[in-house]
Amino acid sequence: MNHLALPSGTSVPTLGLGTWRMGESAASRRAEVAAIRLAIDLGYRLFDTAEMYGEGGAEEVLGQAVAEALRAGAVRRDELFIVSKVYPHNASRTGTAAACERSLQRLMLDHVDLYLLHWPGSHPLHDTVEAFERLRARGRIREWGVSNFDADDMAELWGLDGGTACATNQVYYSLAERGVEFDLLPRQRDRKVPLMAYSPLAQGELAAHPGLLSLAESIGVTPTQLALAWVLHQPGVIAIPKAVREAHLRENLAAATLKLGAAELAALDRLFPPPQRKTSLAMV
Repeated sequence: MNHLALPSGTSVPTLGLGTWRMGESAASRRAEVAAIRLAIDLGYRLFDTAEMYGEGGAEEVLGQAVAEALRAGAVRRDELFIVSKVYPHNASRTGTAAACERSLQRLMLDHVDLYLLHWPGSHPLHDTVEAFERLRARGRIREWGVSNFDADDMAELWGLDGGTACATNQVYYSLAERGVEFDLLPRQRDRKVPLMAYSPLAQGELAAHPGLLSLAESIGVTPTQLALAWVLHQPGVIAIPKAVREAHLRENLAAATLKLGAAELAALDRLFPPPQRKTSLAMV
């Protein structure tokens, strides 16, 4: 598994597992816990969740799976990198700390490795940054960052006292949505702040894209693997696709080792052209 360094020097896998839409149904819980357990056994070490996902349900699923894996000796806590997020309406000076404690309780952990502001909200950003720094000083989080911040939002953040400690910005980025390449991604690269790509396989439509399917068949991989390999090929980018089925977990892992040549990259640019102008930040 390849790794990237956060601004602090902390090493993070470039491929992780997302939990969006997990924890929404009691009937699915056992299968979701089992999927995360399997992911750990297969070698996944980066896991992303949020208090918003299933209103805490995804954190509970992840927490249960991690607790079981730790008890079984399948992994050590220091080998895992756990990410969660605070709702913007909770991200006041005091509300951030309270939300973090609730997340930790659901995750059954004494700290998260990365805590993100889910998107820009009404609370002053400097209050959230201050709360993050207090949580870090108390050992409740190791790193903090943001999600769904566009280039201007990041400029505001970097201009605040302590704002340059931001570890990452998690945004929607895939072959189907390349808008961040126009200004956001280059600015983050300049500051060596990795971009964490959620929904790197879009919303599933890439698997049926005729051009992608044809190109993938020509090199002996699936369209999903080709799309994910392209995201992972981008410098300074981490990808966190969601998967529950064993076949998809294994397929995504295999994509992390796929090397793309100049011909494949050029063909993908023709199928999914890079942006020529600034567009609004995409969110799903």
